[in-house]
Amino acid sequence: MGRMGLQAMPLAMLLLACAGGTSNEAQARDSASSKMPFATAEVADFDQPWAIEFLPGSGRRLTDLALVTEKSGALWLVDSRDGSKRAVAGAPAAKVAGQGGLGDVVVHPDFAANRRVYISFVEAGEGGTSGAALGYGTLALDGQPRIENFRVIWRQSPKVEGNGHFAHRIAFGPDGFLYVTSGDRQKFDPAQDLGGNLGKVLRLTAEGAPAPGNPWASRGGVAREFYSIGHRNQLGLDFAPDGRLWAIEMGPKHGDELNLIVAGRNYGWPRVSNGSHYDGRDIPDHKPGDGYEAPKAWWDPAISPGGMLIYDGAMFKGWRGDALIAGLSGQSLSHVDIEGDRVVARHDFPMGARIRAVEEGPEGALYVLEDGGRGSGGRLLRLTPTRQ
Repeated sequence: MGRMGLQAMPLAMLLLACAGGTSNEAQARDSASSKMPFATAEVADFDQPWAIEFLPGSGRRLTDLALVTEKSGALWLVDSRDGSKRAVAGAPAAKVAGQGGLGDVVVHPDFAANRRVYISFVEAGEGGTSGAALGYGTLALDGQPRIENFRVIWRQSPKVEGNGHFAHRIAFGPDGFLYVTSGDRQKFDPAQDLGGNLGKVLRLTAEGAPAPGNPWASRGGVAREFYSIGHRNQLGLDFAPDGRLWAIEMGPKHGDELNLIVAGRNYGWPRVSNGSHYDGRDIPDHKPGDGYEAPKAWWDPAISPGGMLIYDGAMFKGWRGDALIAGLSGQSLSHVDIEGDRVVARHDFPMGARIRAVEEGPEGALYVLEDGGRGSGGRLLRLTPTRQ
């Protein structure tokens, strides 16, 4: 989610990033009068849920069972048909403070054979420091559900003080590699520092090693992990059906970004942003020729994105390849119409609660998690289309 005399616009107005980074208000659509395109049904309740992942069955079909993480450290197996849920033992112990705790959950592409589940979380360091970590274990469903033989395969480096901007969203790519977002930990400059992995998108093997062919591999050390740099707090990461990688990034004071992630590119944080510092200091806007990759869409005022899905189903006609973005402060679900590498429209739908995550379930239904923080819900909701 400043160009050409940037000014604040209503939430329902799209700001499109065209070639060279200029906004294209002529293509903006006001969705304030749009009717809700989906019906909402409550499935289950949670305490500050953070991520959801449906378990694959045979072929490409998803089962009705999903794993749900709670920031407080709990991992659940929920049946989306009736909302019943069972605690899953064996999740990694997380440091729960501020924005940190238990984080994302994804399954290995060959889950049907290896039952492998990847989980991100925040772990404590020495001297009051902390950092995100990622590991995997095997999901066993005989008796009490449990994660067996969990082991950590990646860590943020360096661990620093503070409890914000861990990011730690994870996604497997069509190339079989594991992509991980690593936030700047509210430290700004590390996003441009090639000596640490804060403020980066990383590409790893399934065992956590730097993937071969990464753009900064020749520098050695931790830079061998980097896929892109110059990020703030990337809380959504997903691949489109055409293989393109998209990320949603929380901006400073406004300037949330939807970015097309390209290998070797620098996305500019903290040197450029379409938002401002919270103390009112200006940050230079993205401009043509500044050497930084501009967002494909951005938000002012902010929606504070919490998660993102690139839709690959058939239930919502015409939405395949589009982004669905969870809004925290926006209390919204945004549908961003994507054509190839361009954003062409956006509709923001009010949800009445902070939305943390959105996922695609069986038959292409959408499932959203309310954040459960600041007095707003904590429910898992199923969304099905009301019109086609």
